[in-house]
Amino acid sequence: MNNGFGRRVILDNSAWARLLTGRIPDVTQSLWEGSVDNDEVLVCDPFRLEALYSARDGRDYERLGEELDAFAQAPCDDRVWRLAHNAQRALAAAAAVSHRVKPVDLLVAAAAQRHDAGVLHYDHHFDLLAQHTDLSFESIWLAPRGTLS
Repeated sequence: MNNGFGRRVILDNSAWARLLTGRIPDVTQSLWEGSVDNDEVLVCDPFRLEALYSARDGRDYERLGEELDAFAQAPCDDRVWRLAHNAQRALAAAAAVSHRVKPVDLLVAAAAQRHDAGVLHYDHHFDLLAQHTDLSFESIWLAPRGTLS
């Protein structure tokens, strides 16, 4: 059995979209399958809304919703919202970076901290959040930056 990513991870849509289309290296596919087998994959509501936005019709929406329901859930309570607001404030106060990180990314990162998980992604915003805010989570790239389409 593969060990997966070695910790719990919250999905971001940047990784999910590539996983759905199979646009990942075999080694990454193996890590993903190990994480799924080990129940390490978590889904939070902001990610869920973003992922379901891509559904083509009602039937696809229901199918995708059922697929996402199979993963452990990471609820976004008031603490998650406060963490996201504080991170956005920290980015706005940092002259060297932009505070214009998508709200969904802020919430996913805050949920990761709240649930002691990493974020599985393919989006440089999570590195920015990890480096320039008080959010404490591991930024886990699906594959090295710039290697996937």
